[in-house]
Amino acid sequence: MLQVYNNITLSDILITASTDIYPDSCYAGRMKWMVLGIAVIMYGVIVIFPDRKSFAALGAAFIMLILRAVSPVQALTLINWNILMIFVGSLIIAELFIYSRVPAVIADSIVFHAPSIGFAITAILVMTGIISAFVENVATVLVMAPIALAFCEKLKLNPRMFMVGLAVMANLQGTATLVGDPPSMIFADFAGYSFNNFFLYRGKPSIFFVVQAGMAAGALFFYFFFTKAGRRRALIEKEKVLAIVPSVLLILMIGGLAACSFLFDGLTLASGFLVMALGVFGLVWYWLIRREGITQVRKLVQGLDWDTTLFLMGIFVVVGAIAATGLLDDLTVVLFHLAGGNVLAGFLVILMVSVLISGFVDNVPYIIVMLPVAAQLAVQLAVQPELYMFALLTGSCLGGNLTPFGASANVVSAGILRKQGVPMNFGQWLKIGVPFTVITTAASAVFIWLVWR
Repeated sequence: MLQVYNNITLSDILITASTDIYPDSCYAGRMKWMVLGIAVIMYGVIVIFPDRKSFAALGAAFIMLILRAVSPVQALTLINWNILMIFVGSLIIAELFIYSRVPAVIADSIVFHAPSIGFAITAILVMTGIISAFVENVATVLVMAPIALAFCEKLKLNPRMFMVGLAVMANLQGTATLVGDPPSMIFADFAGYSFNNFFLYRGKPSIFFVVQAGMAAGALFFYFFFTKAGRRRALIEKEKVLAIVPSVLLILMIGGLAACSFLFDGLTLASGFLVMALGVFGLVWYWLIRREGITQVRKLVQGLDWDTTLFLMGIFVVVGAIAATGLLDDLTVVLFHLAGGNVLAGFLVILMVSVLISGFVDNVPYIIVMLPVAAQLAVQLAVQPELYMFALLTGSCLGGNLTPFGASANVVSAGILRKQGVPMNFGQWLKIGVPFTVITTAASAVFIWLVWR
C-alpha cells in the first residue's frame, strides 16, 4: 500500500480502483507493460523535444484513457486543481512583480554598497535565489538578467558565467518554499505540508533550511569564483519603481499562505483560491488602475507558462495510471534491494539517482513518480519519510543545474546569452554547473542526514 499520509490520493483512488478496472491478473500484467511502454515513450519525447513536453504528456494521458488504465472521472480527480491555481496565480503575480521594477531597484542598491565586484555579483546571485523562493524560476531569471547584462557591459565582463549563476541560484531556491516551483507544490500536496511546514515540521528545521545550507555553500563558491573580478564598482543607470502594488500582492500571497497553514491542515483549496484571487486582482489593477489596456493584459496572460500548466495536467493522469498498475510498488522493491536494507545506502541512492536523472529529464514527472516510492521505502527501512523525501526533492531540483537543458531557467539563460552574441556550449555550462551542483547538493544532504536521520 502506497499511502503514508492521510491525504495521499494515489493509493486511495488508484490502487483500489485498479482492482475494479482490471480484475483479471493476465490482463493486469499486460496493462502494466503497456502503461510502462507509454510512459517510457513519453519520457523519450520529452527528452528529445523538451519544447513539446505538454503535447507528450497530454498525448500519453489520452492514450491511458483509451486503454482504460484510468477512467475519465478518475483522470479529473487526479488532476490537482489546487496546485494549478497556485501555479497560475503565482505566475501572474511574478509577471507584475517584474513589471514593477522593484527587484531591479533592490539590486541597484546592492551593487552600490558592495565593497567589491565579486561581492556585488555574489550578492545579486543570492538576491536572485531569495526572489526565486517566492517567484517562478524563469520569471526570476528574466527579472535579474537585464541587471546582470548591464553590470557586465559597464565593467567589460563576459556575462556567460554570471548568467549561468542566475539560473542555478534560481533553481536552487525554487525548492525552498511551497510557491517556489512546481515540484515543491507537488511535494506539499503529497506529504500534506502547509506553507509553514516548509520552515518547521514537527519541531525540526524543514526543507527551507535544507536549501539554505546549499545556498550558503553556493554563495561561497560564487564569491571565490568571481573574486578575481576586482574592486571596481559598477556604474549602472539606476532603475525607478513603477508601482508598489505587485510587491504588496506578493507579500499578501506569502502572508495569506502562512495564515492558511495555521487555519487549515496541509495544502487545501483555500490556498489555491487565495493565490488565484490575488492574481486576478493584479490583472484588474494592471488593466484599470495602471491603464495598460486590455491588449497588454491579454499579452501578459498569453505569456504565462501555459505549457507547464498543460504538462502538469497530463503528467498527473499518466502517473496515476502508473500507480494504478502497481509499477510504483515494483520500483520500491528494486530500490529496496539496491539499498540492501541499509538506510544510508538508500539515502545516497535516492539522492544521486535524482541528481543524475534531473540533469537530463524534467523533474516534475520524476518527482511525482518517486515521492510515493521514497515514502514507502522509508517505511520499509523504519526511518522518517522526510529523510528520503527531502533527499528526493533536493536531488531532483538541484540536479537540474548540471546541464544547460536540465531546467527551464537554464534554457532561458542560455537563450538570453545567444541573443547577446555570447553562445554557451555544453562544456562551458559544466564548468559551473558540475561543481555548483556537487557542492550545494552535498551541503544540503549533510543537513538532511544530521537533522532527519
